[in-house]
Amino acid sequence: MKRDAFTLIELMIVIIILGLLAAMVLPNIIGEGQKAKRNLVCVQMKSIYNGALAMYKMQHGTYPTTQQGLSVLTKNDEYFKDGKMPKDSWGDNFIYMNNNGKVELVSLGANGKEGGKGIDADIKMSQCK
Repeated sequence: MKRDAFTLIELMIVIIILGLLAAMVLPNIIGEGQKAKRNLVCVQMKSIYNGALAMYKMQHGTYPTTQQGLSVLTKNDEYFKDGKMPKDSWGDNFIYMNNNGKVELVSLGANGKEGGKGIDADIKMSQCK
């Protein structure tokens, strides 16, 4: 007897094996994407701090006040080539605070709301490695 096709049981076994592999691999891949976004936010904040904010301080002798915020850096295309402030990995604006010369940049994380845990946790420049 010659066989030209797979039996239903053989197909079911292959589908089950593929499902098990996907169940083990996908969570790791998805988690790494969010981790990469959080790392990118740290790189962006450090870039703003060491680039545009450092130039602003050299020219004006101090960092912008909290009230001025980062928007002062986008005027006249002076600090950013296109006059636009970079956004975090989730498309939200960075929060800027100047407490007596101590600058802090914050991203509100994946949910865009203050607080949160895991991927939704706030990211502070001072906590970035």
